[in-house]
Amino acid sequence: MNALQLAHHIVDLVEERKAEDILLLDLRPDQIIADFFIICSGDNERHLRALTETVKLDIKENYAKLPFTNEGRAENGWVVMDYGDVVVHFFAPDKRDYYALEDLWDAASKVMLRIQ
Repeated sequence: MNALQLAHHIVDLVEERKAEDILLLDLRPDQIIADFFIICSGDNERHLRALTETVKLDIKENYAKLPFTNEGRAENGWVVMDYGDVVVHFFAPDKRDYYALEDLWDAASKVMLRIQ
């Protein structure tokens, strides 16, 4: 499975779990941190925890892959999971507004998919 397939699979997973404002950014070839960023929001701490657990367990079970790092906590309003070429950001709405990751990479020219 390549990075784009993994990114689309993760988008499908979080969409099924009712994540909000899902954004898939293509950072190639400019960035060396990752090829794709997925940014999504969860309603509350419980929803964020469910989203992160769903992604972690599904990718482990179906692709035998664990995130290289898993930073942040649902109760703090943000979690980031790094799968190498794909980095997934989960935010509470207020934290997403505060950090505004979409603005850092000129998201308008990098958006591959947006589900609101």
